[in-house]
Amino acid sequence: MEKRTNLKLGSRLLVLLCLMGVGLITASVLCILVTKLGLLTMLTVQDIFAFIVPAVVAMAIFYKRQLHVMCLDRPPAWKMILLVVAFYIISLPAMNWLVTLNQDMALPSWMSGIEQAMRALEDSAAETTEQLLDITTVWQLISTVFVVGVMAGLSEEILFRGAMQRTMQDSRLGIHAVVWITAIVFSAFHMQFYGFVPRMLLGVWLGYLLVWSGSLWVPIIAHALNNSTVVVMSYLANKGLVAEDFGDKLGLPADGSFPWLAVLSLIASIALAVWAHRRYLSKR
Repeated sequence: MEKRTNLKLGSRLLVLLCLMGVGLITASVLCILVTKLGLLTMLTVQDIFAFIVPAVVAMAIFYKRQLHVMCLDRPPAWKMILLVVAFYIISLPAMNWLVTLNQDMALPSWMSGIEQAMRALEDSAAETTEQLLDITTVWQLISTVFVVGVMAGLSEEILFRGAMQRTMQDSRLGIHAVVWITAIVFSAFHMQFYGFVPRMLLGVWLGYLLVWSGSLWVPIIAHALNNSTVVVMSYLANKGLVAEDFGDKLGLPADGSFPWLAVLSLIASIALAVWAHRRYLSKR
């Protein structure tokens, strides 16, 4: 990576976080100005000014060819896209199971105050999500897929994988440590404890996709697919075409018996990830 500056890793991450802070403040001010334009518009403003702009500016400060360093100048290979789709389908029951397990977690009684605060954050996020997914028309479906699926996937991957992960890769940290640290920060940033584990594992998958493919567009596509599927399933449920919790309960037995399908899904997902790691990392 051809650098513009010799800043240490800690200093570079601090610059990135400071730019994120400025971006969040800018996005908040702009969101106040466009409040009447709706939630989707505010989310788009946030994606641009709190994620994309800080990431691109920071990488332009650190490196001479920032788009190359961020792996944005490399198109995705069709085999990697097939891998993304296959893994998503195979892992869905396992992810639903992990989401359920994480949601049912309870903290010790002496941490009840912290648990109440986290539940309050979770309830607030759930209200926003419910508002976003209250879609019944084709136009609402298209616009929500664009904002929640495409824009969120693009902006978050540019920030976390394209800027943060790639910056940490330019250090003495091993690739596995880089991927997992980025995934932990990615999950923590969402401020949702009861979805922390599955979101962290999603971040790990997205991180390795970047390592294997060398193209940021691959995790962007994977992230957008994950988010967009939730939007589409919500639309179908609102139209009465599928059960309301069809996507969330897929692979989980309704009678509360042991989730064998979810376990098989987990095993198959791990096997596919290990195979991909051995196949694609050896070529890089």
